[in-house]
Amino acid sequence: MSQSNPKIGDTRPVIRQLDDAAINRIAAGEVVERPASAVKELVENAIDAGARRISVDIADGGKTLIRVTDDGCGMSADDLPLALSRHATSKIDGTDLLNINSFGFRGEALPSLGAVGRLTITSRAAGFDGAQISVSGGAMSDVKPAALNAGTVVELRDLFFATPARLKFMRTDRAETQAVSDVIKRLAMAEPSIGFALRDVSQGDTRLMFRVDPESGDLFNAMHGRLARILGQDFAENALAIDTEREGLRLTGYAALPTYSRGAAVMQFFFVNGRPVKDKLLLGALRGAYADFLSRDRHPAVALFIDCDPHLVDVNVHPAKSEVRFRDPGLARGLVVSALRHALAEAGHRSSSTVAGATLGAMRPETIQPRPAFQYQMDRPSATARAINYQSQAPEPRDFGFAEVANVSARMDPVIDDAPAVETDYPLGAARAQLHENYIIAQTETGMVIVDQHAAHERLVYEKLKKQMRENGVAAQALLIPDIIELSASDCAGLLSVADDLAKMGLTIEPFGGTAIAVRETPAILGEVNAKNMLMDVLDELSDWGSSQLVQEKIEAILSRVACHGSIRSGRRMRAEEMNALLREMEATPHSGQCNHGRPTYIELKLSDIERLFGRT
Repeated sequence: MSQSNPKIGDTRPVIRQLDDAAINRIAAGEVVERPASAVKELVENAIDAGARRISVDIADGGKTLIRVTDDGCGMSADDLPLALSRHATSKIDGTDLLNINSFGFRGEALPSLGAVGRLTITSRAAGFDGAQISVSGGAMSDVKPAALNAGTVVELRDLFFATPARLKFMRTDRAETQAVSDVIKRLAMAEPSIGFALRDVSQGDTRLMFRVDPESGDLFNAMHGRLARILGQDFAENALAIDTEREGLRLTGYAALPTYSRGAAVMQFFFVNGRPVKDKLLLGALRGAYADFLSRDRHPAVALFIDCDPHLVDVNVHPAKSEVRFRDPGLARGLVVSALRHALAEAGHRSSSTVAGATLGAMRPETIQPRPAFQYQMDRPSATARAINYQSQAPEPRDFGFAEVANVSARMDPVIDDAPAVETDYPLGAARAQLHENYIIAQTETGMVIVDQHAAHERLVYEKLKKQMRENGVAAQALLIPDIIELSASDCAGLLSVADDLAKMGLTIEPFGGTAIAVRETPAILGEVNAKNMLMDVLDELSDWGSSQLVQEKIEAILSRVACHGSIRSGRRMRAEEMNALLREMEATPHSGQCNHGRPTYIELKLSDIERLFGRT
């Protein structure tokens, strides 16, 4: 039974010009998705106006009230009606749509907000009197005088009252409030010289949700201080400074150590010319940079800023301006990958301080009585005094000593007396004992280090294998009969565009006529592989991330397993010189602070923290 097409009528459709109110409501659907979108547009306008302090008040998640107050340049009475007109902006003159140096440039935000809510703008420019204008559901009022010292106050009430259907798609007040907070924090990270404040004024109660004051100092000091206040002090302590430049692109920011990873991608922030963006190319580059240090269920924490000539990047991709397009995507991706890998390599054996914090948190000292008003604190003896005390207190040969402890399951192996003395001024100190045939205890100048011998040596062997592979290349095995794989035209073109990169990993492909691809060689270390399945997985990664690390990850996974089987096993007793040799090699090897899966290889405890556990401070 056939069914008529509902789009085909008996009469010819008539083309008509939509009125301004309908046009603005349609534009609002693109620009203003939720209250957080409105906050983003208004705060970006305040930043473009040169504000140094921006205050945001919201009620009911921004559904009933959004008020943005700034101390920027302001507008005159003559400017206000024009600001509410479509495609009216002071940011560009329209001659060069690539030379954009401001957040806003479309001239759509204010008229769109006025079309779907009740918008009031009060502003005063230097040398002019204050003025106010209102627009409700697209209907604009006359300009009238208003009292204001300087800057601009934009108040948006009853968002989407003119489009009630959109209100049905709003989430809970709590979820919308969190989205607004996230927007403010992202913009605050991009502008450390500006102070931000976010208050919730729901039901007449004022609650300060977020506040940061303007940061002082140079670029990195201001950035570091702002990130510490927004992402936390732990991130600031365990992040590596990034500053590199290549062919007109400059990358700055901070990237956390692999041992400071997260269970979700909630601490990954990218900014292009100060604009917060969510770009698959950059996220794929970040994933590739950390691929060798984190398992797939862990995610790095970064805040990275790319600055370049506006002509090298197109921000006019989407009305929300959250996506960008680089003129040379490969250059941007390579810059991120190389800069992060270089910074991680320079970090050497460094591990995140949160590992020690978690260790101390797991220790529960015995509950003690409250301290008296006066408590005797024993002075800490010097190193010479300690050595004399140890010698005078050494047990006699007939006394119970380490020899009788050899058969105890929870045994501690001391450093052999006749072993050469090792100074403790090394970063990882000098080995003093071995616990449970797996953990090395080392003494440093300021505390102690506990090393997982198997995890540490596994990483050292892995790094040696990777170095050998880089120097000698990836051995490829030629297929006796090449695999011919039929693909779509787009998939075939996508694979051939990365053929050179795949060849470096031992996977050689070439066109075979039409949309077919011939697989000539595969990496020898992978053994027998299903070439078609591998290529389909590569295509999936190209689609998701804009690049593929699949072949390299498979090879490195094999090397990781080889390193695991070839490293010192748990349960092996080590001599003092072996333990110290392992510590020295860790200090000289990049990335030795974490194992092949991103877990820490050692824990450092400061003497002051240990003393605190015993109530000595």
